[in-house]
Amino acid sequence: MMSVLELRHLKSLLALAETGSVSQAAQRVHLTQSALSHQLKQLEAGYGLSLFERKTQPLRFTPAGERLLGLARDLLARVAAAERDLARIRQGEAGEIRVAVECHTCFDWLMPAMDQFRQHWPAVELDIVSGFHADPVGLLLSDRADLAIVSEAEPQAGIVHQPLFSYEMVAIAAREHPLAHKACWQAADFAGETLIHYPVPDEMLDLLRKVLLPIGVNPARRTAELTIAIIQLVASRRGVAVLPYWTVQPYLERGYVVARQVGDGGLQSELYAALRGEDAAQVYMLDFLQTVRDCSFAALPGLSPLSS
Repeated sequence: MMSVLELRHLKSLLALAETGSVSQAAQRVHLTQSALSHQLKQLEAGYGLSLFERKTQPLRFTPAGERLLGLARDLLARVAAAERDLARIRQGEAGEIRVAVECHTCFDWLMPAMDQFRQHWPAVELDIVSGFHADPVGLLLSDRADLAIVSEAEPQAGIVHQPLFSYEMVAIAAREHPLAHKACWQAADFAGETLIHYPVPDEMLDLLRKVLLPIGVNPARRTAELTIAIIQLVASRRGVAVLPYWTVQPYLERGYVVARQVGDGGLQSELYAALRGEDAAQVYMLDFLQTVRDCSFAALPGLSPLSS
């Protein structure tokens, strides 16, 4: 009997498992929600089995769906490994990637991705350029780094930007804070507060750049280098903060602070990889970027695909 199963089906199933929703999975595999739903219905019709429990949030797989999901995880990993082997044959397997970051929370997802990449490409020297860098792209142009993690894809001669992902920034406050009862904070809510943030320029803080400063709101400030220090200050009612959801989730689960949406549509931030144009086609560089995306989507909540 001819199989109805294709690699695209397995990729869709994996995206569903990692996002928990059809709409977000459709974004991951670059389909419309209706096209993905149609693809899944065709797969279920081909096997005569339901693969998901409908109307559950997050989406849950049936035993049949779990069986195919296990196949997806196994087979897609083997396909990726085979393609890496072919890339090594074509381009060689040695090289260097020096990573510079302008994001204080990058290490939450960057380190696991680097660990996995090293298993794929043991002959590629992978390192982080020490310190926080306000201008990581400058390190690329002076050949002191090979890849920079940046929050904006600003056009620059000789530099190529590759999208990584989009993520939600949430406002956090102490549980007994007067604003804790509000489900959504508007710009005016920050006016009388002390904003606690990392010690970076205003143009690198999306809350200020996108939400507050355009309407003239400029709250009192306090800075802290470490995420845990910001959390502690917020929990003790020294101020409020806006951080990536994935960063604060563990502290929300422990009840240290509460998180609230910023603005009616939520505050979305982006991350890109910047690299020199001559390095953009290096196979190990492309695989590093894909490893970053795969590891991040698998481990971090609240991510969305980012278009090129």
